[in-house]
Amino acid sequence: MATNTVRIHRVMRAPAERIYRAFLDAGALVKWLPPDGFTAAVQQIDAVVGGKYRMSFTNFTDGASHSFGGEYLELVPYERIRYSAVFDDPNLAGTMVTTVVLREVFCGTEVNVTQAGIPEAIPVEACYLGWQESVELLGRFVEAVVLG
Repeated sequence: MATNTVRIHRVMRAPAERIYRAFLDAGALVKWLPPDGFTAAVQQIDAVVGGKYRMSFTNFTDGASHSFGGEYLELVPYERIRYSAVFDDPNLAGTMVTTVVLREVFCGTEVNVTQAGIPEAIPVEACYLGWQESVELLGRFVEAVVLG
């Protein structure tokens, strides 16, 4: 594994369609993507291949915010999402590419997330920890059965 890459794996008790939508819906993203201690705001989302998105994470403790955006590179419904991300902060230079692979299994959906190109200024362990927290929140979000 490259030193600037993280990989996360989890099986969720939810259909691939619900997990796929959670990655592409602004309201869903702000519920699960920011790791513990952060809030998120989505300024733009055009979830089509070639479409752009912009969002920001804000540290709830000190109010520091990081904005970033990118492009949807690949969208295979209920199977695969690939998108780029570039931070506005020049100290966090570089382009990250995140790939999400979904595979239905007998008890739900296997989720594999790979994020490559993490800026050198971000400790990979911190990024890995953040993804662990986000995927835990994603699981709670998509596994919930809402009665209505």
